[in-house]
Amino acid sequence: MFYPDARPCMSINLPTPPLLELTLRPDLDVLLGRWHYQPADPADLRPCYEQLADLALSANCRFWLQDLRRRASPDAETKRWLLEEYYPQVARRLGKRLLVAYLFSPSMHHLIVDAPDYAPPEAYAGQVYGLDFFGDEGAAIAWLQGHQGA
Repeated sequence: MFYPDARPCMSINLPTPPLLELTLRPDLDVLLGRWHYQPADPADLRPCYEQLADLALSANCRFWLQDLRRRASPDAETKRWLLEEYYPQVARRLGKRLLVAYLFSPSMHHLIVDAPDYAPPEAYAGQVYGLDFFGDEGAAIAWLQGHQGA
């Protein structure tokens, strides 16, 4: 439809949301991290993960829900760093086993669990941290709460 009196659209520079929004949920005993976008440079993720660790340590919270519905899976180096360095270090600093529920869009969740390098939650049984991947936020919260009495 043509509107003869309409003015041309203007370009507006909206503020960029933070890469990571952190919310401590004491009612659930969960630290919620909502990632708002995929950064162009994977190195931009590490300072955010350090903020996440700092808040978890100050709140003594070992149950994390990471909402990655607006992000892609991590690159190979970030994944290696998370699994081999970051999560073990945070768990040691907490002095307790760290449990992280990752929330993805349903389509990304299927890609992750069908990938050849996917490790099910049982694969982390003997480690200082545990991970699981979800396509539903309620199921992710239930998994975290199921571990809170342990």
